[in-house]
Amino acid sequence: MTGCIFCQIIAGTIPASIVFENSTLVVFLDHRPLFPGHCLLVPRQHLATLVDVEPELFALLSAQARQLAIAMEEALEAQGAFLAINNRVSQSVPHVHIHVVPRTKGDGLKGFFWPRQKYRGPEHMEEVRSKLEVGLRKLQQS
Repeated sequence: MTGCIFCQIIAGTIPASIVFENSTLVVFLDHRPLFPGHCLLVPRQHLATLVDVEPELFALLSAQARQLAIAMEEALEAQGAFLAINNRVSQSVPHVHIHVVPRTKGDGLKGFFWPRQKYRGPEHMEEVRSKLEVGLRKLQQS
């Protein structure tokens, strides 16, 4: 897709600091990192959202994200990693991508970037849980 900045990076028409690439995936440094080493992991195939990713490809993305998190701990002496996928909302580039960010205690990143919202009570929590359970069951049956 010619208008997609990630597709342009993958094609080599926009420069990027490539960390890893194979026939399916590309990892490059984020140009606006939370911390040095903040990477974006993308499939070569243009897929706009997580919903577009087949389970087999998601398994490959997940395995590579795991390897990258391990590498960050060893190579960058990080104490852990933060992984995130924005899906539609707050997705700045419409090409599915996983943020893999090296973390250390006291680095200043506090939980999530938005205020947490509590359940109205135990009944509300159960209502939400039940809806998700039914939704997952429907997907698994199709």
